[in-house]
Amino acid sequence: MVALVSTVAYLGLEARAVEVQCQLAAGMPRFSVVGLADKAVAESRERVQSALAAMGLALPPKRITVNLSPADLPKEGSHYDLPIALALLGAMGVVDAEELSEWVVVGELSLDGRIASSPGVLLAALHASETQKGLICPRAQGPEARWASGVRVCAAPDLASLLNHLKGERALPEPEPGEVEDAAPGPDLKRVKGQETAKRALEIAAAGGHNLLMNGPPGAGKSLLASCLPGILPPLSPSEALEVSMVQSVAGTLEGGRISRNRPFRAPHHSASMAALTGGGLRVRPGEVSLAHLGVLFLDELPEFQRAVLDSLRQPLETGKVDVARANAHVAYPARVQLVAAMNPCRCGHLGDPALACSRAPRCAADYQSRVSGPMLDRIDLHVEVDPVSAADLALPPPAEGSAEVAARVAAARAVQAGRGVRSNAELDGDALEDHATPDEAGRQLLMQAADAMRLSARGYTRMLRVARTIADLAGSERVGRVHVAEALSYRRQAPRA
Repeated sequence: MVALVSTVAYLGLEARAVEVQCQLAAGMPRFSVVGLADKAVAESRERVQSALAAMGLALPPKRITVNLSPADLPKEGSHYDLPIALALLGAMGVVDAEELSEWVVVGELSLDGRIASSPGVLLAALHASETQKGLICPRAQGPEARWASGVRVCAAPDLASLLNHLKGERALPEPEPGEVEDAAPGPDLKRVKGQETAKRALEIAAAGGHNLLMNGPPGAGKSLLASCLPGILPPLSPSEALEVSMVQSVAGTLEGGRISRNRPFRAPHHSASMAALTGGGLRVRPGEVSLAHLGVLFLDELPEFQRAVLDSLRQPLETGKVDVARANAHVAYPARVQLVAAMNPCRCGHLGDPALACSRAPRCAADYQSRVSGPMLDRIDLHVEVDPVSAADLALPPPAEGSAEVAARVAAARAVQAGRGVRSNAELDGDALEDHATPDEAGRQLLMQAADAMRLSARGYTRMLRVARTIADLAGSERVGRVHVAEALSYRRQAPRA
Protein backbone atom coordinates (compact mmCIF):
# COMPACT_ATOMS: atom_id res chain seq x y z
CA MET A 1 0.00 0.00 0.00
CA VAL A 2 1.20 3.54 -0.79
CA ALA A 3 0.05 6.50 1.32
CA LEU A 4 0.34 10.05 -0.02
CA VAL A 5 0.72 13.30 1.95
CA SER A 6 1.13 16.80 0.51
CA THR A 7 3.79 19.21 1.75
CA VAL A 8 5.93 21.99 0.26
CA ALA A 9 9.51 22.88 -0.63
CA TYR A 10 10.62 26.50 -0.23
CA LEU A 11 12.46 28.30 -3.03
CA GLY A 12 12.78 31.90 -1.94
CA LEU A 13 9.25 33.17 -1.31
CA GLU A 14 7.75 30.42 -3.43
CA ALA A 15 6.26 27.24 -1.94
CA ARG A 16 6.38 24.38 -4.42
CA ALA A 17 4.19 21.32 -4.05
CA VAL A 18 5.89 18.14 -2.82
CA GLU A 19 4.19 14.76 -2.49
CA VAL A 20 5.40 12.43 0.26
CA GLN A 21 4.87 8.82 -0.84
CA CYS A 22 5.30 6.01 1.66
CA GLN A 23 5.30 2.32 0.71
CA LEU A 24 5.50 -0.77 2.92
CA ALA A 25 6.86 -3.79 1.10
CA ALA A 26 7.99 -7.28 2.04
CA GLY A 27 11.70 -7.70 2.55
CA MET A 28 14.46 -6.96 5.02
CA PRO A 29 13.40 -4.27 7.53
CA ARG A 30 14.73 -0.93 6.35
CA PHE A 31 13.65 2.71 6.49
CA SER A 32 14.93 4.85 3.61
CA VAL A 33 14.10 8.37 2.42
CA VAL A 34 14.77 9.23 -1.23
CA GLY A 35 14.10 12.25 -3.43
CA LEU A 36 17.13 14.58 -3.27
CA ALA A 37 16.86 15.13 0.48
CA ASP A 38 19.46 17.07 2.47
CA LYS A 39 20.97 16.00 5.80
CA ALA A 40 18.11 17.41 7.90
CA VAL A 41 15.53 15.44 5.88
CA ALA A 42 17.58 12.25 6.00
CA GLU A 43 17.79 12.53 9.78
CA SER A 44 13.98 12.66 9.97
CA ARG A 45 13.99 8.85 10.03
CA GLU A 46 15.37 8.88 13.57
CA ARG A 47 13.00 11.61 14.75
CA VAL A 48 9.96 9.90 13.23
CA GLN A 49 10.88 6.53 14.68
CA SER A 50 11.43 8.01 18.17
CA ALA A 51 8.17 10.01 18.01
CA LEU A 52 6.20 6.87 17.11
CA ALA A 53 7.93 4.92 19.88
CA ALA A 54 6.90 7.63 22.37
CA MET A 55 3.27 6.88 21.36
CA GLY A 56 3.78 3.16 21.84
CA LEU A 57 3.97 2.39 18.12
CA ALA A 58 6.75 0.35 16.54
CA LEU A 59 7.77 0.33 12.91
CA PRO A 60 6.48 -2.74 11.02
CA PRO A 61 9.16 -5.33 10.14
CA LYS A 62 9.03 -4.40 6.46
CA ARG A 63 10.96 -2.40 3.92
CA ILE A 64 9.78 1.20 4.34
CA THR A 65 10.47 3.53 1.43
CA VAL A 66 9.59 7.24 1.55
CA ASN A 67 9.85 9.14 -1.74
CA LEU A 68 9.71 12.93 -1.91
CA SER A 69 8.31 13.79 -5.33
CA PRO A 70 9.36 15.43 -7.62
CA ALA A 71 12.65 13.67 -7.08
CA ASP A 72 14.78 16.31 -8.87
CA LEU A 73 13.67 19.18 -6.61
CA PRO A 74 16.04 19.77 -3.65
CA LYS A 75 14.38 19.13 -0.28
CA GLU A 76 15.80 21.05 2.66
CA GLY A 77 14.66 21.54 6.25
CA SER A 78 13.09 19.73 9.15
CA HIS A 79 9.48 20.57 8.21
CA TYR A 80 9.29 17.22 6.33
CA ASP A 81 9.23 15.28 9.63
CA LEU A 82 5.48 15.51 10.20
CA PRO A 83 4.39 14.71 6.61
CA ILE A 84 6.74 11.69 6.58
CA ALA A 85 5.31 10.49 9.90
CA LEU A 86 1.70 10.87 8.70
CA ALA A 87 2.46 9.15 5.39
CA LEU A 88 3.98 6.25 7.34
CA LEU A 89 0.99 6.08 9.69
CA GLY A 90 -1.32 6.14 6.67
CA ALA A 91 0.56 3.24 5.09
CA MET A 92 0.35 1.35 8.41
CA GLY A 93 -3.43 1.91 8.55
CA VAL A 94 -3.30 3.91 11.78
CA VAL A 95 -4.90 6.93 10.09
CA ASP A 96 -7.20 7.15 7.07
CA ALA A 97 -5.11 7.83 3.96
CA GLU A 98 -8.10 9.51 2.25
CA GLU A 99 -8.34 12.00 5.10
CA LEU A 100 -4.68 12.92 4.67
CA SER A 101 -5.19 13.88 1.02
CA GLU A 102 -7.15 16.97 2.10
CA TRP A 103 -4.23 18.57 3.94
CA VAL A 104 -0.86 20.21 3.34
CA VAL A 105 1.42 19.21 6.21
CA VAL A 106 4.51 20.93 7.68
CA GLY A 107 6.24 20.58 11.04
CA GLU A 108 9.28 19.25 12.86
CA LEU A 109 8.98 16.34 15.28
CA SER A 110 10.65 16.10 18.66
CA LEU A 111 11.76 12.72 20.00
CA ASP A 112 8.84 12.66 22.45
CA GLY A 113 6.24 13.33 19.74
CA ARG A 114 5.84 17.08 20.18
CA ILE A 115 5.46 19.11 16.99
CA ALA A 116 8.05 21.90 16.91
CA SER A 117 8.02 25.11 14.89
CA SER A 118 9.67 25.32 11.48
CA PRO A 119 10.28 28.30 9.16
CA GLY A 120 7.97 29.12 6.25
CA VAL A 121 4.53 28.21 7.64
CA LEU A 122 2.92 31.37 6.22
CA LEU A 123 4.10 30.41 2.71
CA ALA A 124 2.76 26.88 3.21
CA ALA A 125 -0.61 28.30 4.30
CA LEU A 126 -0.81 30.51 1.20
CA HIS A 127 0.00 27.47 -0.94
CA ALA A 128 -2.70 25.43 0.82
CA SER A 129 -5.20 28.23 0.20
CA GLU A 130 -4.36 28.25 -3.51
CA THR A 131 -4.78 24.48 -3.79
CA GLN A 132 -8.00 24.55 -1.71
CA LYS A 133 -6.61 22.29 0.98
CA GLY A 134 -6.27 22.62 4.74
CA LEU A 135 -2.97 23.07 6.58
CA ILE A 136 -1.58 20.97 9.41
CA CYS A 137 1.15 22.83 11.27
CA PRO A 138 2.68 23.24 14.77
CA ARG A 139 0.38 24.79 17.36
CA ALA A 140 2.80 27.67 18.00
CA GLN A 141 2.49 28.71 14.36
CA GLY A 142 -1.28 28.43 14.02
CA PRO A 143 -1.80 32.20 14.39
CA GLU A 144 0.75 32.76 11.61
CA ALA A 145 -0.99 30.29 9.28
CA ARG A 146 -4.40 31.88 9.86
CA TRP A 147 -3.26 35.02 8.02
CA ALA A 148 -3.77 33.11 4.76
CA SER A 149 -7.37 33.74 3.72
CA GLY A 150 -9.78 30.88 3.28
CA VAL A 151 -7.61 28.07 4.63
CA ARG A 152 -8.53 25.51 7.29
CA VAL A 153 -5.78 25.30 9.89
CA CYS A 154 -5.16 22.37 12.21
CA ALA A 155 -2.50 23.50 14.69
CA ALA A 156 -1.44 20.49 16.77
CA PRO A 157 0.81 20.48 19.84
CA ASP A 158 1.90 16.86 19.40
CA LEU A 159 1.45 13.83 17.19
CA ALA A 160 -1.02 12.06 19.51
CA SER A 161 -3.38 15.06 19.60
CA LEU A 162 -3.18 15.31 15.82
CA LEU A 163 -4.13 11.65 15.36
CA ASN A 164 -7.11 12.06 17.71
CA HIS A 165 -8.24 15.06 15.68
CA LEU A 166 -7.93 13.24 12.35
CA LYS A 167 -9.87 10.27 13.74
CA GLY A 168 -12.62 12.56 15.03
CA GLU A 169 -12.11 11.57 18.67
CA ARG A 170 -11.02 14.96 20.04
CA ALA A 171 -11.12 18.02 17.77
CA LEU A 172 -8.41 20.62 18.07
CA PRO A 173 -9.56 24.26 18.36
CA GLU A 174 -9.19 26.50 15.32
CA PRO A 175 -6.39 29.02 15.97
CA GLU A 176 -7.03 32.74 15.86
CA PRO A 177 -5.02 35.01 13.52
CA GLY A 178 -2.00 36.62 15.10
CA GLU A 179 -2.15 40.15 16.41
CA VAL A 180 -1.50 43.19 14.23
CA GLU A 181 1.04 45.34 16.02
CA ASP A 182 0.81 49.09 15.51
CA ALA A 183 3.95 50.99 14.68
CA ALA A 184 6.01 51.28 17.85
CA PRO A 185 7.31 54.75 18.70
CA GLY A 186 11.02 55.22 18.09
CA PRO A 187 13.42 58.07 18.82
CA ASP A 188 11.83 61.47 18.21
CA LEU A 189 13.46 64.14 16.06
CA LYS A 190 13.07 66.50 19.03
CA ARG A 191 16.09 64.73 20.49
CA VAL A 192 18.25 66.04 17.63
CA LYS A 193 19.75 69.44 18.49
CA GLY A 194 20.78 71.54 15.52
CA GLN A 195 21.48 69.62 12.27
CA GLU A 196 18.75 71.42 10.34
CA THR A 197 20.26 70.50 6.97
CA ALA A 198 20.52 66.84 7.93
CA LYS A 199 16.93 66.80 9.24
CA ARG A 200 15.71 68.37 6.01
CA ALA A 201 17.55 65.69 4.01
CA LEU A 202 16.03 63.01 6.24
CA GLU A 203 12.53 64.38 5.57
CA ILE A 204 13.14 64.36 1.81
CA ALA A 205 14.50 60.80 2.01
CA ALA A 206 11.41 59.65 3.93
CA ALA A 207 8.98 61.43 1.62
CA GLY A 208 10.42 59.94 -1.57
CA GLY A 209 12.00 56.67 -0.40
CA HIS A 210 15.45 57.95 -1.41
CA ASN A 211 18.82 56.58 -0.33
CA LEU A 212 20.78 58.82 2.05
CA LEU A 213 24.44 59.15 3.05
CA MET A 214 25.47 61.20 6.08
CA ASN A 215 29.12 62.24 6.34
CA GLY A 216 30.38 63.80 9.54
CA PRO A 217 32.66 63.50 12.57
CA PRO A 218 32.03 61.04 15.44
CA GLY A 219 29.30 62.08 17.86
CA ALA A 220 27.54 64.44 15.43
CA GLY A 221 24.28 62.47 15.64
CA LYS A 222 24.33 60.43 12.43
CA SER A 223 23.14 57.19 14.07
CA LEU A 224 20.45 59.07 16.03
CA LEU A 225 19.16 60.66 12.84
CA ALA A 226 19.02 57.27 11.12
CA SER A 227 17.12 55.72 14.03
CA CYS A 228 14.54 58.53 13.77
CA LEU A 229 13.72 57.65 10.15
CA PRO A 230 11.22 54.80 10.86
CA GLY A 231 9.27 57.20 13.07
CA ILE A 232 8.52 59.55 10.17
CA LEU A 233 7.85 56.88 7.55
CA PRO A 234 4.21 55.89 6.93
CA PRO A 235 3.24 52.51 8.44
CA LEU A 236 3.06 49.45 6.24
CA SER A 237 -0.19 48.87 4.39
CA PRO A 238 -1.88 45.48 4.97
CA SER A 239 -0.50 44.07 1.70
CA GLU A 240 2.99 45.39 2.48
CA ALA A 241 2.84 43.93 5.99
CA LEU A 242 2.03 40.54 4.47
CA GLU A 243 5.02 40.85 2.10
CA VAL A 244 7.35 41.62 4.99
CA SER A 245 5.88 38.79 7.07
CA MET A 246 6.50 36.29 4.26
CA VAL A 247 10.21 37.11 4.32
CA GLN A 248 10.24 36.87 8.12
CA SER A 249 8.41 33.54 7.95
CA VAL A 250 11.06 32.04 5.66
CA ALA A 251 13.79 33.42 7.91
CA GLY A 252 12.06 31.98 11.00
CA THR A 253 11.76 35.37 12.74
CA LEU A 254 7.97 35.76 12.69
CA GLU A 255 7.17 35.29 16.39
CA GLY A 256 3.73 34.22 17.55
CA GLY A 257 2.17 34.96 14.17
CA ARG A 258 2.23 38.68 14.98
CA ILE A 259 2.20 40.86 11.87
CA SER A 260 3.65 44.28 12.49
CA ARG A 261 2.87 47.59 10.82
CA ASN A 262 6.41 48.72 11.64
CA ARG A 263 8.73 49.18 8.70
CA PRO A 264 11.78 46.94 9.17
CA PHE A 265 14.96 48.63 10.37
CA ARG A 266 18.08 46.51 9.95
CA ALA A 267 21.52 47.69 11.02
CA PRO A 268 24.11 44.95 10.34
CA HIS A 269 27.61 45.30 11.77
CA HIS A 270 30.35 46.29 9.34
CA SER A 271 31.94 42.85 9.74
CA ALA A 272 28.94 41.23 7.99
CA SER A 273 29.78 38.83 5.17
CA MET A 274 28.32 38.92 1.67
CA ALA A 275 26.02 35.98 2.45
CA ALA A 276 24.79 37.70 5.61
CA LEU A 277 24.00 40.89 3.73
CA THR A 278 22.55 39.61 0.45
CA GLY A 279 21.48 36.09 1.44
CA GLY A 280 22.89 32.64 0.89
CA GLY A 281 24.41 29.92 2.98
CA LEU A 282 23.76 26.21 2.73
CA ARG A 283 19.98 26.62 2.71
CA VAL A 284 19.95 30.01 0.93
CA ARG A 285 18.34 32.09 3.66
CA PRO A 286 17.35 35.74 3.10
CA GLY A 287 20.03 38.28 4.02
CA GLU A 288 19.81 41.65 5.74
CA VAL A 289 18.84 43.43 2.52
CA SER A 290 15.78 41.16 2.18
CA LEU A 291 14.91 41.30 5.89
CA ALA A 292 14.81 45.09 5.43
CA HIS A 293 12.36 44.78 2.49
CA LEU A 294 10.01 47.81 2.40
CA GLY A 295 11.98 49.29 5.28
CA VAL A 296 15.37 50.77 6.09
CA LEU A 297 18.82 49.21 5.75
CA PHE A 298 21.23 51.25 7.88
CA LEU A 299 24.94 50.80 7.21
CA ASP A 300 26.96 52.58 9.87
CA GLU A 301 30.70 53.09 9.33
CA LEU A 302 30.17 52.54 5.60
CA PRO A 303 33.87 52.41 4.52
CA GLU A 304 34.57 49.74 7.14
CA PHE A 305 32.46 47.21 5.21
CA GLN A 306 34.41 45.02 2.83
CA ARG A 307 34.31 46.59 -0.62
CA ALA A 308 33.07 43.41 -2.30
CA VAL A 309 30.26 43.15 0.26
CA LEU A 310 29.14 46.72 -0.41
CA ASP A 311 29.30 46.28 -4.17
CA SER A 312 27.07 43.21 -3.88
CA LEU A 313 24.28 45.63 -2.93
CA ARG A 314 24.51 47.56 -6.19
CA GLN A 315 22.16 45.30 -8.16
CA PRO A 316 19.54 44.90 -5.37
CA LEU A 317 19.40 48.68 -4.94
CA GLU A 318 18.56 49.06 -8.63
CA THR A 319 16.21 46.11 -9.18
CA GLY A 320 14.53 45.79 -5.78
CA LYS A 321 15.35 42.09 -5.53
CA VAL A 322 18.36 39.90 -4.90
CA ASP A 323 19.12 36.76 -6.91
CA VAL A 324 21.16 34.14 -5.06
CA ALA A 325 22.62 31.59 -7.47
CA ARG A 326 24.06 28.36 -6.13
CA ALA A 327 25.01 25.08 -7.78
CA ASN A 328 21.88 23.39 -6.42
CA ALA A 329 19.44 26.31 -6.34
CA HIS A 330 18.59 29.69 -7.83
CA VAL A 331 16.56 31.75 -5.38
CA ALA A 332 15.17 35.29 -5.61
CA TYR A 333 14.20 37.36 -2.57
CA PRO A 334 12.59 40.83 -2.56
CA ALA A 335 14.91 43.65 -1.52
CA ARG A 336 13.14 46.97 -2.08
CA VAL A 337 14.93 48.85 0.66
CA GLN A 338 15.77 52.42 1.55
CA LEU A 339 19.50 52.59 2.17
CA VAL A 340 20.73 54.96 4.87
CA ALA A 341 24.49 55.06 5.41
CA ALA A 342 26.79 56.97 7.75
CA MET A 343 30.52 57.50 7.62
CA ASN A 344 33.30 59.58 9.11
CA PRO A 345 35.21 61.88 6.75
CA CYS A 346 38.45 60.02 7.46
CA ARG A 347 39.80 57.29 9.74
CA CYS A 348 40.40 59.59 12.69
CA GLY A 349 37.08 61.33 12.00
CA HIS A 350 38.27 64.90 12.60
CA LEU A 351 39.32 66.02 9.16
CA GLY A 352 37.99 69.58 9.48
CA ASP A 353 39.41 70.25 12.95
CA PRO A 354 43.13 71.17 12.88
CA ALA A 355 43.41 70.54 16.62
CA LEU A 356 42.14 66.94 16.39
CA ALA A 357 42.97 65.82 12.85
CA CYS A 358 45.75 63.29 12.37
CA SER A 359 49.08 64.08 10.76
CA ARG A 360 48.08 62.40 7.47
CA ALA A 361 45.23 64.82 6.74
CA PRO A 362 43.94 65.47 4.12
CA ARG A 363 45.42 62.48 2.33
CA CYS A 364 43.88 60.07 4.83
CA ALA A 365 40.42 61.32 3.84
CA ALA A 366 40.93 60.41 0.19
CA ASP A 367 42.25 56.97 1.12
CA TYR A 368 39.41 56.33 3.55
CA GLN A 369 36.56 57.49 1.32
CA SER A 370 37.93 55.59 -1.69
CA ARG A 371 36.99 52.36 0.08
CA VAL A 372 33.44 52.96 -1.17
CA SER A 373 33.25 52.55 -4.94
CA GLY A 374 31.98 55.31 -7.21
CA PRO A 375 29.13 53.19 -8.65
CA MET A 376 27.93 52.49 -5.09
CA LEU A 377 27.97 56.20 -4.20
CA ASP A 378 26.18 56.99 -7.47
CA ARG A 379 23.21 54.94 -6.24
CA ILE A 380 22.78 57.17 -3.19
CA ASP A 381 20.42 60.06 -3.95
CA LEU A 382 21.15 62.38 -1.02
CA HIS A 383 24.61 63.22 0.30
CA VAL A 384 24.64 65.48 3.35
CA GLU A 385 27.42 66.82 5.55
CA VAL A 386 26.64 66.51 9.26
CA ASP A 387 28.44 69.20 11.26
CA PRO A 388 29.77 68.63 14.79
CA VAL A 389 27.47 69.61 17.63
CA SER A 390 28.82 71.98 20.25
CA ALA A 391 28.01 72.03 23.96
CA ALA A 392 26.09 75.27 23.37
CA ASP A 393 23.84 73.47 20.89
CA LEU A 394 23.14 70.68 23.37
CA ALA A 395 22.18 73.22 26.04
CA LEU A 396 19.42 74.63 23.85
CA PRO A 397 15.80 73.57 24.54
CA PRO A 398 14.32 70.83 22.32
CA PRO A 399 13.11 72.03 18.91
CA ALA A 400 9.41 72.76 18.60
CA GLU A 401 8.99 70.43 15.63
CA GLY A 402 9.38 66.68 16.17
CA SER A 403 8.71 63.45 14.34
CA ALA A 404 4.91 63.84 14.42
CA GLU A 405 4.95 67.08 12.42
CA VAL A 406 7.49 65.76 9.90
CA ALA A 407 5.59 62.47 9.56
CA ALA A 408 2.42 64.38 8.66
CA ARG A 409 4.20 66.14 5.77
CA VAL A 410 5.76 62.86 4.67
CA ALA A 411 2.36 61.13 4.68
CA ALA A 412 0.84 63.93 2.58
CA ALA A 413 3.65 63.65 0.04
CA ARG A 414 3.34 59.86 -0.10
CA ALA A 415 -0.42 60.21 -0.70
CA VAL A 416 0.32 62.37 -3.76
CA GLN A 417 2.82 59.78 -5.02
CA ALA A 418 0.31 56.96 -4.54
CA GLY A 419 -1.90 58.80 -7.04
CA ARG A 420 0.86 58.26 -9.59
CA GLY A 421 0.65 54.50 -9.07
CA VAL A 422 3.92 54.11 -7.13
CA ARG A 423 4.78 53.57 -3.48
CA SER A 424 7.28 56.44 -3.59
CA ASN A 425 9.05 58.68 -6.09
CA ALA A 426 12.10 56.41 -5.87
CA GLU A 427 10.13 53.99 -8.08
CA LEU A 428 9.37 56.53 -10.83
CA ASP A 429 10.87 55.42 -14.12
CA GLY A 430 10.40 55.65 -17.87
CA ASP A 431 7.30 57.50 -19.06
CA ALA A 432 6.08 58.09 -15.49
CA LEU A 433 9.30 59.94 -14.65
CA GLU A 434 9.04 61.95 -17.86
CA ASP A 435 5.43 62.87 -17.18
CA HIS A 436 5.72 63.86 -13.52
CA ALA A 437 9.33 65.00 -12.93
CA THR A 438 10.16 67.11 -16.00
CA PRO A 439 11.05 70.60 -14.67
CA ASP A 440 9.85 73.89 -16.08
CA GLU A 441 12.04 75.92 -18.46
CA ALA A 442 14.04 77.66 -15.73
CA GLY A 443 14.57 74.40 -13.95
CA ARG A 444 15.57 72.67 -17.16
CA GLN A 445 18.24 75.27 -17.93
CA LEU A 446 19.70 74.95 -14.44
CA LEU A 447 19.64 71.19 -14.76
CA MET A 448 21.51 71.23 -18.07
CA GLN A 449 24.21 73.51 -16.68
CA ALA A 450 24.60 71.45 -13.52
CA ALA A 451 24.65 68.12 -15.35
CA ASP A 452 27.69 69.27 -17.30
CA ALA A 453 29.44 71.00 -14.41
CA MET A 454 28.86 68.14 -11.95
CA ARG A 455 29.39 65.45 -14.59
CA LEU A 456 26.20 63.65 -13.68
CA SER A 457 25.86 60.10 -14.96
CA ALA A 458 22.61 58.94 -16.52
CA ARG A 459 21.75 57.25 -13.23
CA GLY A 460 22.64 60.36 -11.25
CA TYR A 461 20.55 62.54 -13.57
CA THR A 462 17.52 60.28 -13.13
CA ARG A 463 17.89 60.09 -9.37
CA MET A 464 18.29 63.86 -9.12
CA LEU A 465 14.99 64.30 -11.00
CA ARG A 466 13.25 61.98 -8.54
CA VAL A 467 14.59 63.97 -5.60
CA ALA A 468 13.44 67.23 -7.20
CA ARG A 469 9.98 65.73 -7.68
CA THR A 470 9.88 64.80 -3.97
CA ILE A 471 10.92 68.31 -2.92
CA ALA A 472 8.12 69.71 -5.10
CA ASP A 473 5.65 67.29 -3.48
CA LEU A 474 6.66 68.46 0.00
CA ALA A 475 6.12 72.04 -1.17
CA GLY A 476 2.71 71.18 -2.61
CA SER A 477 3.78 72.11 -6.14
CA GLU A 478 2.35 70.35 -9.16
CA ARG A 479 5.35 71.27 -11.34
CA VAL A 480 9.04 70.86 -10.62
CA GLY A 481 10.58 74.32 -10.58
CA ARG A 482 14.04 75.84 -10.52
CA VAL A 483 14.09 76.08 -6.72
CA HIS A 484 13.31 72.37 -6.38
CA VAL A 485 16.03 71.43 -8.86
CA ALA A 486 18.52 73.67 -7.07
CA GLU A 487 17.87 72.03 -3.71
CA ALA A 488 18.09 68.55 -5.23
CA LEU A 489 21.45 69.44 -6.79
CA SER A 490 22.75 70.65 -3.44
CA TYR A 491 22.43 67.10 -2.11
CA ARG A 492 24.12 65.49 -5.10
CA ARG A 493 27.69 64.25 -4.83
CA GLN A 494 29.91 65.85 -7.45
CA ALA A 495 32.11 63.46 -9.40
CA PRO A 496 35.82 64.34 -9.23
CA ARG A 497 37.43 65.61 -12.44
CA ALA A 498 40.30 63.71 -13.92
